[in-house]
Amino acid sequence: MTQELWTAVDDYIESSMGLSDGTMTGTIAANAEGGLPSIDVTASQGKLLHLLVRLMGAKRVLEIGTLGGYSTIWLARALPADGHVITLEFDPKHAAVARHNVERAGLASVVDIRVGKALDSLSVIQEEGVEPFDMIFIDADKTNNPSYFEWALRLSRRGSLIIVDNVVREGGLADDASDDPAILASRAVIEMMGSDPRVEATVMQTVGKKGYDGFAIALVV
Repeated sequence: MTQELWTAVDDYIESSMGLSDGTMTGTIAANAEGGLPSIDVTASQGKLLHLLVRLMGAKRVLEIGTLGGYSTIWLARALPADGHVITLEFDPKHAAVARHNVERAGLASVVDIRVGKALDSLSVIQEEGVEPFDMIFIDADKTNNPSYFEWALRLSRRGSLIIVDNVVREGGLADDASDDPAILASRAVIEMMGSDPRVEATVMQTVGKKGYDGFAIALVV
């Protein structure tokens, strides 16, 4: 099994299922033009997030890690008319590109992009007394994932879904001797999910255009 094959399968899925329209391809192009790293979710992963929002009937979504807004648009498109996404981005340059992409997608009234350190923004959200989020997607700096997961639990309710992206780290998740901060953080999140009685959780390994990785998904019970 090779990266070439994984990419070919992703391309086939994307084309045969019509996963990319002009807005989505334009978003990827705008991100590249803006010099953003090519680390967005794939189209098939974005559609999975979209379907999960719809399956849950979610109205309030929190995204930690906006980048250029590609996954944000997938999430926002799945919401009902009264739905809302709050998305957190540290880099003002990334946030500016994301705002442009979200506006071009016609979703500016649905998406609230907040700039700054996510942990600071999460404290502000709590202080605002917002209603619990139905779904929380964590895809930001990996070393803070344990803290992001703790915040996700505070800002969720019974029945909320919490998804943490990029936890498998090309198999590094299984390396108990690793000193890589991102792998250590991934292991911490997985162990937290496995031991916390407030959630039922699993990890799905994935391959595709972005290589070998995976995401953790937890249901707040």
